[in-house]
Amino acid sequence: MKQEFARIAVKVGSNVLARRDGTLDVTRMSALVDQIAELHNAGVEIILISSGAVASGRSEIHPQKKLDSVDQRQLFSAVGQAKLINRYYELFREHGIPVGQVLTTKESFGTRRHYLNQKNCMTVMLENGVIPIVNENDTISVSELMFTDNDELSGLIASMMNTQALIILSNIDGIYNGSPADPQSSVIREIGHGKDLSNYIQTSKSSFGRGGMLTKTNIARKVADEGITVIIANGKRDNILVDLLQHPDETLCTRFIPSSEPVSSVKKWIAHSEGFAKGEIHINDCATRVLNSEKAVSILPVGITRIEGEFEKDDIVRIIDDQGNQMGVGKANCDSTQARETIGKHGKKAVVHYDYLYIE
Repeated sequence: MKQEFARIAVKVGSNVLARRDGTLDVTRMSALVDQIAELHNAGVEIILISSGAVASGRSEIHPQKKLDSVDQRQLFSAVGQAKLINRYYELFREHGIPVGQVLTTKESFGTRRHYLNQKNCMTVMLENGVIPIVNENDTISVSELMFTDNDELSGLIASMMNTQALIILSNIDGIYNGSPADPQSSVIREIGHGKDLSNYIQTSKSSFGRGGMLTKTNIARKVADEGITVIIANGKRDNILVDLLQHPDETLCTRFIPSSEPVSSVKKWIAHSEGFAKGEIHINDCATRVLNSEKAVSILPVGITRIEGEFEKDDIVRIIDDQGNQMGVGKANCDSTQARETIGKHGKKAVVHYDYLYIE
């Protein structure tokens, strides 16, 4: 059957893979592998972003003494990741499909070189019929260096790998126009650009995941703006992945409509790089207005009022408007010392060139 997408990223959340007691639901995992194998055999390239390492380790290890949350996470994920990838390996082997493990951290996306290294690794895997299975390396990722959760990671992967769709599998059917527990609520089937969802989104987090529906929505918006279709659906529904691709109109989910404007690969990287920003460039009222217009403009010294923090050439910096609000992020064309020397001056080269600027 004709598929809508040739390359997709599939994110499977903790709540799909974990049972009520927090241990791994192998039956659900096996059902998802069967679906991914069916799509793979139909010619769809798939990158799997899978949670579940902590759930896998939880049933394996029973600590002698009470551990704090970081120690517990590191211990469970170290043991659980080995178990998780081994389980995937065995399940996919039954279908004759090789898989490869990609463990990453937020810092691995912080420089363009590391970013491209990861992209190259996964590209080679896909070219050779290998399904990349990606997870955050929780053994070395702690607190401020962690992704919000694997939703954020899946957005980065979908963007980096130029997928046509990102499917986020959660334990609910999509984004509701009220509380999911309310019988009067229904799933919003399509979300276009600029639709305000703040009245609908539940801020509470799920039992095993780190991110709530607010995180999912923010990431879905950003990824859809880059021209990638984003689908939020229920990973516990039978045959959900195959149905989403083969019977999209009849399958319950929330679909974010992608932008039709193409985005360069560098701008995609910059769009997801706010967490790696080394400094701030504050701009005046005039520069703020121009950046908010439809014109394609760079950030010139004449429009800069001050520089905060220290950064090197090619580091990511935040762009702050005249009211103190963040407007976007960009790649610095010079270091912070050189930028300070040219503040307010005419006729100087751009501090952030338009090609390396992402306005939110």
